[in-house]
Amino acid sequence: MFKYVCRHCRTAIGELSGGQTNELQLGFHFLTPAERSDIISYNPNGDVVVKVVCDYCREALEANPELSLVGNPLQ
Repeated sequence: MFKYVCRHCRTAIGELSGGQTNELQLGFHFLTPAERSDIISYNPNGDVVVKVVCDYCREALEANPELSLVGNPLQ
């Protein structure tokens, strides 16, 4: 199972069943090793957690660019 969560507010954004798709189909192979370790993590139960930015946090960061200078400002 692939679980997409916001990297800032940790809101669940969506899920994909592992049977429907794989990492190659999702384009993860285009990521550098550093990007991959920053964006993707693996739960002990086998789920893949993909950290993205939700619309709310994206809008907040665009309206207030100084927030990006802080660790996780939107929590």
